[in-house]
Amino acid sequence: MPRIVETIVTTANADGDVHIAPLGLIADGDHWIVAPFKPSKTLDNLRANPFVVASHTDDVRVFAGCVTGRKSWPVTPATQVKGGRLTQCLSHWELEVLRIIEDDLRPRFVCKIVHQENHRAWEGFNRAQAAVLELAVLTTRLHMLPPDKVESELKYLEIAISKTAGPHELEAWGWLMDKVEAWRAANVAPNNNGQR
Repeated sequence: MPRIVETIVTTANADGDVHIAPLGLIADGDHWIVAPFKPSKTLDNLRANPFVVASHTDDVRVFAGCVTGRKSWPVTPATQVKGGRLTQCLSHWELEVLRIIEDDLRPRFVCKIVHQENHRAWEGFNRAQAAVLELAVLTTRLHMLPPDKVESELKYLEIAISKTAGPHELEAWGWLMDKVEAWRAANVAPNNNGQR
C-alpha cells in the first residue's frame, strides 16, 4: 500500500484565484501524486497552472469545512510558486507538476517538492481529530457505500469523539453529521403507506 498524506491542497487558476480542497497526496518514490477526480476545480486549476501547495494543519475544521461547503479559510501567498497556503498551517510544501498520467476518472499529476517550510511545531492528533478526518473522508463516499457500512463506521468513530473531542473537533463533527443526516434522510426507504 502506498503512503498517503491527508492534507489541504490549494491550487490557483490562470488569474491567480486560489481554490482549497482536502486531498490525499500519494507517495511515489521522491515524488508525490495529486489525483483529483473529474470534474473538479482542483483538476481545472492544475491544468491551467501546474503547481500545488499542500498545507499541513492540525485544525480538523478545515477538512470538515471543505467537504461541507465551508471553504473560506485565510490564505497567504506561497513563497516560490503561483498560489497560496493556509495562513494557519503548521507547515507546507510547494510542488511543481512534472508530468500527467491521464485517466478517465482521476488523472495523476506527478509532482516534486520545490519548496517547504515549517511554521510551528506539530503536537500530534488526538483520537477525536483522527475521527473527524475519517468522517470527512467517509462523507465524500456516502453515495458509494452500503448504509450498514456507514452506520458501523459512525458508531466506532463516535467513541473517540465522546472521549477526546474539544470545541474545534465538536464543531467539525457537527458540520459533518449534518451532511450524514441529510444523506440518511434522502436514503430512508418508504414505509408500507408509501411515506418516507
